[in-house]
Amino acid sequence: MKERLQKIIASAGLTSRREAEKWIVAGEVSVDGVVASLGDKADPTRQVVTVRGKPIKISSKHHYLLLNKPAGYLCTCSDPEMRSVIYQLVKDVPARLFSIGRLDLNTEGLILLTDDGNLGNQLAHPRFKIEKTYLVRARGKVSRESLEKMRAGISLEDGITAPAKIDNVRFSAGHTWLEITIHEGRNRQVRRMLEALGHSVSRLKRIRFAFLEIGDLKPGQYRFLTKEEISRLKKF
Repeated sequence: MKERLQKIIASAGLTSRREAEKWIVAGEVSVDGVVASLGDKADPTRQVVTVRGKPIKISSKHHYLLLNKPAGYLCTCSDPEMRSVIYQLVKDVPARLFSIGRLDLNTEGLILLTDDGNLGNQLAHPRFKIEKTYLVRARGKVSRESLEKMRAGISLEDGITAPAKIDNVRFSAGHTWLEITIHEGRNRQVRRMLEALGHSVSRLKRIRFAFLEIGDLKPGQYRFLTKEEISRLKKF
């Protein structure tokens, strides 16, 4: 069965569909030795799809990991400044993995890794509104009024945020601890929401993605998802 090339590339776990489209436009993808164009389709079981000179291998077995990302690690494959990247923590897994979404350098906690491009694109798509919960430590005392503003939506430079869920608020030693649940995937969204209210974030940890929780995994540790967990994710 023929599929669009960007879907085939993503299914092989090489990159996202959007990035694959850039590779096609740049002439880095060919089908049976002919340079492909955006919009072309192929049957990977009958045709040879080559990306940057290497044939794609489609595996029927995929890997699904839940990693407790430590602060100080980037969610990229490599870094020109030679900073640590999360893939160094899973180098013993025999697969070319990519993250579902990203956490910034100083954010820690739960992140999913897989080589299943179709599921990765599905879970990262904003239309599914998958909830992510973060444990936040903000400097100063966040007022009740500010909490209500986050629950209603805050105006940022890229638009008004969707309403956030706020739970388990407490004040200790000059900081406010709280849990924030959002379903958007804007860059540094939680930090920017607090900053817009006059509070910088001194610690940020994702503790939940949909129904998955960080559990007792220590920073840098990972576990494979169960069959039941994978099945539930595929139903989103």
